[in-house]
Amino acid sequence: MKIRIKFTKQGPMKFIGHLDIMRYFQKVMRRAEVDIRYSEGFSPHQIMSFAAPLGVGLTSNGEYVDIEVLSTDSSAAMIKRMNEVMVENTKILSYRRLEDASKNAMSIVAAADYTLRFREGYEPEDLEEFFKSLSDFYSQEQILITKQTKKGERDLDLKPLIYKLERKGTSVFMQVSTGSVDNVKPELVMEGFYRFLGKEYPPFAMEIEREEVYADLGEGDSRRFVALEDLGQDIE
Repeated sequence: MKIRIKFTKQGPMKFIGHLDIMRYFQKVMRRAEVDIRYSEGFSPHQIMSFAAPLGVGLTSNGEYVDIEVLSTDSSAAMIKRMNEVMVENTKILSYRRLEDASKNAMSIVAAADYTLRFREGYEPEDLEEFFKSLSDFYSQEQILITKQTKKGERDLDLKPLIYKLERKGTSVFMQVSTGSVDNVKPELVMEGFYRFLGKEYPPFAMEIEREEVYADLGEGDSRRFVALEDLGQDIE
């Protein structure tokens, strides 16, 4: 049986890297006595797959891990059991069953939402002008940047990979392409924006929080983003 778990990552947990988060969840499964399925062979390991690992230093209200189980209690009971053994600043939000033919979260991630908040002392002097310039930046036909990759540098047009970029109170909200093919980090968008302003982006100017991760169920050029959580069903 395939299960998708949604969880948060807050506070000091933002400094814990992906590999340690994997090890942490392996311990959570054992401590909560989740009847998780193990691989076969000489070195069995828990069947577990994370969607779009979060960068170090970012918090999140919408992280996902897929597991396979041999048996399970109800969603409510499993959430309670796991949260009882979770450390502070991480919390299980949902535990949902997937169809047997469902692809794992890692392979279907297409987009993610982020909220960026100014750290104290880094706020723009003129907030209204800042957001007007942000709108002008996003209104461009092209947003050309140079992206560092494993094979070197390459020129990239960010415009078709930024699905939303707007003001949210005193914060910046963006929805960007995410996944193994075109993975856009919110920091890259802000670096491009500050270059548009003729400035250098201060690397610690903003606190970044991921809000949600989506799959794209659209056809052809038509996008239809659905939160990964909504692809599963609660177990009664």
